[in-house]
Amino acid sequence: MSMIQLLLKEMDQEAQITRRMLSRVPDDKFDWQPHPRSMTIRQLATHIAELPTWVSLSLTTNGIDFATTPYNPAILNTAEELMASLEQSLADGRNQLAQATDEQLSEPWVMRQGDQIISAMTKGEAIRVSFSQIVHHRAQLGVFLRLLDIPIPGSYGPSADEPWF
Repeated sequence: MSMIQLLLKEMDQEAQITRRMLSRVPDDKFDWQPHPRSMTIRQLATHIAELPTWVSLSLTTNGIDFATTPYNPAILNTAEELMASLEQSLADGRNQLAQATDEQLSEPWVMRQGDQIISAMTKGEAIRVSFSQIVHHRAQLGVFLRLLDIPIPGSYGPSADEPWF
């Protein structure tokens, strides 16, 4: 199996878990946050929904400079908009990845803030980092939802709210 095929398989598996988690976000809690320094659920869920676009970004550029390309997330107001954003992001990222070659994965990719290099890696590593970021932020969202007493779906196994047996 090629690296592209392995990444596509992982992307599809993570997409299923992400859909289950984001589908739990209620419309009336988009502005809720557990702490003043925390993101709102809207900010966190939107970030999760948009992260699959980093697959395309990694494959079609040599990097990102936050000094010249600041992060401007979409403003999503409903669970329906959130899920549509996720599906668009997944389709975009998956289509780019399906057209990529294993050789592209070895090309350099740099994340920076002006002259400061935040991270230098290969395009393949940047894709894996984007997958890891999705998992990381999904876990944060799980804590937010737990604090609101919203049942948490299982991810890689059962959850306390959804046992598999």
